Amino acid sequence: MTAGDQQEWDGVLFSPAPYLSSSSNVAAMRKVVQQLQLEARLNCVKVSQAATDLKQFCLQNAQHDPLLTGASSSTNPFRPQKVYSFL
Repeated sequence: MTAGDQQEWDGVLFSPAPYLSSSSNVAAMRKVVQQLQLEARLNCVKVSQAATDLKQFCLQNAQHDPLLTGASSSTNPFRPQKVYSFL
């Protein structure tokens, strides 16, 4: 590598990665760029705000949660099956 191959960015010298020129890696880099673009469009939420929202959701929907209120035996698909034996 020669000094002409290096580039300066914010005072740091770096050289372009040699693998970027091959066509197989160009497709891989395009996938990486697409993924980064997708992630850049996501809305970021502070953890404290997400926790507050989750807590509020849980409290609002607690009356419909069968783990908290219990499920009736007639509608519970996980109830133990009755075993009938005929003598």
